[in-house]
Amino acid sequence: MSKLIRTSALALSLALGLAVATACEPATTGQATNTVDVKCAGSTKAIPTDWYFPVGTPKALVWLQHGFTESKDDWVETGRKAADAGFVVMATTLPSADLFGCTVQNIGNNTDFLNNVATMFSGMGTANTAITKSYADAASKAGRSGLAMPAKLEFSGHSAGGEAVLYVANRLRTASPTTFAKLKGLVLQDSVKSFIGDNTDASLTGLATTTLPIYALASPKGSCNADQSGTQAVVSKLAGRAFHGTVITTGVHGDIFGTSANGLGTATCGTPQPTNTAAVRTLTFGWLTDQAAGTTTAAFYPGGSTYDGLVAAGTISTLP
Repeated sequence: MSKLIRTSALALSLALGLAVATACEPATTGQATNTVDVKCAGSTKAIPTDWYFPVGTPKALVWLQHGFTESKDDWVETGRKAADAGFVVMATTLPSADLFGCTVQNIGNNTDFLNNVATMFSGMGTANTAITKSYADAASKAGRSGLAMPAKLEFSGHSAGGEAVLYVANRLRTASPTTFAKLKGLVLQDSVKSFIGDNTDASLTGLATTTLPIYALASPKGSCNADQSGTQAVVSKLAGRAFHGTVITTGVHGDIFGTSANGLGTATCGTPQPTNTAAVRTLTFGWLTDQAAGTTTAAFYPGGSTYDGLVAAGTISTLP
């Protein structure tokens, strides 16, 4: 079978699979927009936040964090599909520029701000904390009043957001062990290291001492992902682990966003193609589901049917 035929067959298979999954899964109950308070240099920032709610009992709360010059709007399509897959989703807009360093990427010293983001997450499930109040307000707006906040937490960050979620995860490890115990895994989306500081390397070094699952999805090396700087850090700092993740062989930086990718991102880094976006989301949701459940579904890893089908079609390759 030629590569073109294999690729076309895989695209059809993924499309049919997503259609069947959509038919079997009830539509998301709702989406709500509000803010969550995070301290910033002696004041408080009202961080714009989109919430997405599934039907039924959620598997986990997933924090989706964008990168430099992006926003929560880039996650709209992915957030809805993640909710369809059974997750409560929290997509935040963190500043790309701020005089006091309260930014998603490190432009001098954003660690105090990210420490405060970690403190926000440590309020999960505690009455009158910023995250609990934001969740309750969003659940009410989405028609899910009374839905308990999930006890399990997962992170997925794109580009500079990949470094941010790594840093917050490691901060929880050291400053809030109780919340860190709720964190079940991370999936990084073409993660990029900041030009200043060592937040990615230092965070991975700390997290390497744990069993927390951390998987990376990457586009080929290029300027938009700083030659896979964040992904290569995962490979290096977690060298003792058997599986690090996957490269989308013809992918672009914003594959996870699909049609929600912002215009600047597509103009500078390329437009996500449907087959690649479908592959990224299939693996992301498969891995997040396993992380939340503490399971390993063979299909989503090397040697499994879905994974090896994507390899055979030339869509993905496995990181070292």
